[in-house]
Amino acid sequence: MISLKNHLFHPDFQLDNTTFLGSTDLLSYSKKKDIATYNFLLDWFNNEAFIQVKTSGSTGKSKTIRLAKKAMIASALATGNYFDLPSKTTTFLCLSSNYIAGKMMLVRAMVLGWHLDLLNTTSKPLMNNTKQYDFGAMVPLQVSRSLNELKYVKKLIIGGGAIATDLLSKLYPLKTRCFATYGMTETVTHIAVKPLTKNNNYYTLLPNISISQDNRNCLVIKAPLLNENDIVTNDIVKIHSTTEFEWLGRYDSIINSGGIKILPEQVEAKLAAVIKTRFFISSLPDDLLENKVILIVEGKENSLDLASLKPFLTKYELPKTIYYIPKFVVTDTKKIQRQKTLDLIITK
Repeated sequence: MISLKNHLFHPDFQLDNTTFLGSTDLLSYSKKKDIATYNFLLDWFNNEAFIQVKTSGSTGKSKTIRLAKKAMIASALATGNYFDLPSKTTTFLCLSSNYIAGKMMLVRAMVLGWHLDLLNTTSKPLMNNTKQYDFGAMVPLQVSRSLNELKYVKKLIIGGGAIATDLLSKLYPLKTRCFATYGMTETVTHIAVKPLTKNNNYYTLLPNISISQDNRNCLVIKAPLLNENDIVTNDIVKIHSTTEFEWLGRYDSIINSGGIKILPEQVEAKLAAVIKTRFFISSLPDDLLENKVILIVEGKENSLDLASLKPFLTKYELPKTIYYIPKFVVTDTKKIQRQKTLDLIITK
């Protein structure tokens, strides 16, 4: 049995500039600050070797899985090593501790001895902040609404959803070193990162990770320190070296339209420079094509013209119809729930 009660969080660890004598002290403090953080720490400091974690539910129904605490510690050490983040690194938590991304910021801080601040889990967590941070983690929505404050963050990882081309162009000039992350709950957050610099589409693996592809060209992850089983994903990738790969799209989102296979994510990448609001590509049944490509846009009706999209797409990729939804359905972690949003159209 693993025990983390009093002696296995780093002596340099601080939460909100406060040092703790042991787990009881930390639990008492967190209970007053944030109930989600407190509930996670209760699980973290018990004598069980595993914790229960909910998946986000963005690509299907949310489920609960078991993660080994030793795997979470290994993940924390890998992140600290890759990004060169020693003890006393200043950082913040603006992601819900109900989910793996938030839980792992806490684990990294405790294991590595970081100085962690609890911030609001809003879309503008750094509002009115003037403190300098060495490291942080955000979702794209938080990043897009914190551009003026990112000067206070030296290194930033961005996960939980695709980063729009328009947002990328705003990140390039910043002094903040920004990285997209690839991972999932089963891999204890990220197993690869992509520096957000111009003309770079490659993810680089963290230490002790190896990859291959199955017969669908989907990524297979071997991460013995994180999961005893190989993880077979539905992510179509192109492997460029033993440590680098390029993400192309989801196998389970492929649209077969008139015998032509279309990856929605590739079409979305082409349209990201044109459409400034949130959107995604999907399909609906069609008598002639089997499935017809459609574009779903968050916002006011008739704000886009199909003709204006033609220069950016092939004739097969061009949507047959544009549907407008006032507000997309999202998960608690702000990821778009595509099927539930699509259902709003189907049930009209």
